[in-house]
Amino acid sequence: MNRHTNKTVLITGGTSGMGYATARRLLDEGAYVVVTGRTQPRLDAAVTRLVAETGVAPTRILAVRADVAVLPELDDLIDRVRAWRGSLDTVFANAGVGVFKPSAEITEADFDHTVDVNFKGVYFTVAKALPLLRDGGAIVINASWTVHRGLSVASVYSATKAAVHNLARTLGADLAPRGIRVNSVSPGYIDTEMYRDVNPDPGAEAANSAEVPIGSLGHSEDVAAAVAFLASEDAAYITGQDLVIDGGLVGSVPQAA
Repeated sequence: MNRHTNKTVLITGGTSGMGYATARRLLDEGAYVVVTGRTQPRLDAAVTRLVAETGVAPTRILAVRADVAVLPELDDLIDRVRAWRGSLDTVFANAGVGVFKPSAEITEADFDHTVDVNFKGVYFTVAKALPLLRDGGAIVINASWTVHRGLSVASVYSATKAAVHNLARTLGADLAPRGIRVNSVSPGYIDTEMYRDVNPDPGAEAANSAEVPIGSLGHSEDVAAAVAFLASEDAAYITGQDLVIDGGLVGSVPQAA
């Protein structure tokens, strides 16, 4: 597929999981891809993997160390993109963190870090990218299935995802005069490094899979395919929407075993 040939795409949090899979997918579809991460070794490793797995020239990838919660680092990121390609066609605001504890155990530091990355970081990633984003471009924001169902240990995480879920709708209206489409994706249980870190119990995968009508965890590639669609002309009449990628977790009850 060549839906993204010669387009320039910014993916925050692109060194692993859904961000990495989306970078790989869009490189395969012809894009030039900017990936960000908070540590240089992880960025270097991600670029090496992307080149090896896609066969693209390293010149098709720009890796920028940036923490989306730090606004001067976002400014530097945008300057680097401007110097590299001059403009953007797509932004995938994907960088995020999760603290999963009962509400009574959440500290002020937990709260501040989660809000800074998941809401402030997404908001200003988009805001600072807008001068480079061409008219007719696309923005995709990574939300979460927890927007649609309560999860007892995810109070702050879910609140930040609800914020960016609504932000996609608001920006969809705000940016419509420029022809910029804004949507969100809400992944369910996706087998990523973050999922494994949060669920170290060997029985977690089986327990979570049993909650899903399809009967398994999702994969980062499932989310990447959705983002590639929403960012493409195939989704030219879709804006202000949320695409739930969860194997039926939110909307269906699995059959009894």
